[in-house]
Amino acid sequence: MKKLVLMLGLPFLFLACNDDDADVVLPPQFELNDQFNGDKRGWTAGFSDHPVKMDTDWKLEEGIANLPAPLDTQKKGFRISGNNHSDDLFMYFKKKMAGLKPNTEYTAAFALEFASDAPSEGWAGVGGAPNAVSVGIGVVPVEPKSTVDNLDHYRMNIDKIQQKNDGKDMKVIGDIGNGTDKVGYKLLTKTGEFKGKTDANGNLWLIFGTDSGFEATTTLYYTSVKVKLTEGAAVK
Repeated sequence: MKKLVLMLGLPFLFLACNDDDADVVLPPQFELNDQFNGDKRGWTAGFSDHPVKMDTDWKLEEGIANLPAPLDTQKKGFRISGNNHSDDLFMYFKKKMAGLKPNTEYTAAFALEFASDAPSEGWAGVGGAPNAVSVGIGVVPVEPKSTVDNLDHYRMNIDKIQQKNDGKDMKVIGDIGNGTDKVGYKLLTKTGEFKGKTDANGNLWLIFGTDSGFEATTTLYYTSVKVKLTEGAAVK
């Protein structure tokens, strides 16, 4: 009789488990996979933490270009370059994402691939070593912009990374060291996650870039950026 009661109870236990599973809503995802082998894919490059009207002296340059040797020179990347006279040059990329849920928090998982020639060790530098350039990611509900302050310097309107330090709107995920003790371009991958909230219209901005403590020229070639946006899981 005890066995019969136990067996009769099993279907109800199974059905209860199924009901619980049905209540779990999987988080919606959006994936971005932008390859810079020909165009900018909607990303805009910019610079900050430098004086106005000094773009030429600081050699601020950006655009699609062939990769340098010894990499495959038939392939292209999104090149960005600047001579960091201030010991604080910020070089960044931004892109607007639309059509998301309004006023909703998303986690953005970034994977950046880029080429750097900065040695990871064994080199002294001006202000800092060649690899004293931090890589950061962020997600914000407003467009990141570089605006002029009262000292005639460009400053960001968001709380970005500050060399090795995180900001409220960005965080550090590594540096540009090429993993060797020699100067030479190597392809690197940096990954990390950051949470941000959309605006009232369901828009948010992705941003990634570098903040430099190396008082000389840094030139990077970004070959791809992948971002997976995941909305927080909801339970009914």
